[in-house]
Amino acid sequence: MTKASRTTTNRIVDLRKFWGTWPAHKKIVAIALPMIISNIAAPLLGLVDTAIIGHLPDSIYLSAVALGAMIVSFIFLLAVFLRMTTTGEIARAFGRKDESQQRLIAIHALTFALLLGGAILLAKPWLIDFAFWLIQPSTQLAGYAADYIAIRLWAAPAALINLVVLGVLLGRQQSKQAMLLVIFTNAVNVVADVILIIGLGLNVEGAAWASVAAEVSTAILGLYMLRGLLRLELSWQLQGNYFARFFGMNRDVFIRSLVLQLCMATMTGYAARFGDLYVAVNAVLMQFLMLISLGLDGIAYAVEALAGAAVGRRRRAEVNYWLRLTLLWSVVFAGIYSLTFAMAGEAIIRLLTDLPDVITTALRYLPWVILLPLLGHWSYYFDGVYIGLGWTHAMRDTMLISALLVFLPSWWLGQTLLTKENANHGLWLALSAFLLARGVTQWLFLLARRRQIIQ
Repeated sequence: MTKASRTTTNRIVDLRKFWGTWPAHKKIVAIALPMIISNIAAPLLGLVDTAIIGHLPDSIYLSAVALGAMIVSFIFLLAVFLRMTTTGEIARAFGRKDESQQRLIAIHALTFALLLGGAILLAKPWLIDFAFWLIQPSTQLAGYAADYIAIRLWAAPAALINLVVLGVLLGRQQSKQAMLLVIFTNAVNVVADVILIIGLGLNVEGAAWASVAAEVSTAILGLYMLRGLLRLELSWQLQGNYFARFFGMNRDVFIRSLVLQLCMATMTGYAARFGDLYVAVNAVLMQFLMLISLGLDGIAYAVEALAGAAVGRRRRAEVNYWLRLTLLWSVVFAGIYSLTFAMAGEAIIRLLTDLPDVITTALRYLPWVILLPLLGHWSYYFDGVYIGLGWTHAMRDTMLISALLVFLPSWWLGQTLLTKENANHGLWLALSAFLLARGVTQWLFLLARRRQIIQ
């Protein structure tokens, strides 16, 4: 072989190393695709749930279930730290092929879930009162919604166990089982809705008990899936030092999630100051962000599992390899989303609403939505990176910096400098700047501490 041909061959090998091999990309897809499918399946099955309630004779039932489900979902969504921290911890132990450590992590996470679920049950009356103090629903609506929430929260321990089980499965790169678990939850919910609401005529209470049945049965199935890892015949021993560390990680991600949800809630909550029309417009446009998360969450799950496992094996080059390949997928997804929104954004808006005023006004803000994937995919990606690396404190700190130093000043400037007719543009500017700031601060933090990836 001549020197020139050897050089060409070496360049081809280097390019393959940089862009990744086909088996490596298949591994990413094998983790991301099942979670993308489950992300899509859940809201589709939820539509059936809503349709069943929506065909009852009085609209108050639909309103009560929608309001109650929003409150319960918000409570459980704040507990998503259990899924995230469990995934990262399990992934690193999985990379080391340390089965006993994986069991230790799962036991501590399940114990934490049970304790937190019990605390939610004890705080149920105060949680309902606080939610209604914020929302101020009508007396009749509050009564039905309170019944729904009170029943749903009985499933709090099971719902939190499901987050832990999902985290364990993703950390062990068993994404197909995780997908089946998510689809199973929603399928049971739909079947139970048909039996309890249509068959037994339980209305709002039937919808609540259907969700409880879905959460509890999923927890049983999930624990059965983990029976080989948990080995319940062995003693259930807790370690104080690890439990304190696990608590600290969950605290960091909880703060991150709370700040994120407050910033997102501003998009619809503060819009009420501009009039009911803008509340509806922003609610419609925020659905685009939900569509974005369907795909980008899948990539985040992949980087959590693959980078976390490489950290466990203490291979810095492999960590960088997976970070590079998953970033490529994140960029591709962002480009596809932006292109889709640019070409079909108006059609999507018309699918979501048929109100002429809402459609016309929403189209004025569509350019912001087209930009969102390009600005926001970095934050999804880096969240996955930081979970895989175990840098939960960095997730917390970069979120606080982005919210306090970017979102709030951008929001204040937008509301101060713009006229009332354009003030909603100020909200979308603040959201766009916030998403970009999250990606930038996380990138800078990673650059500054890249030598600490493997310690």
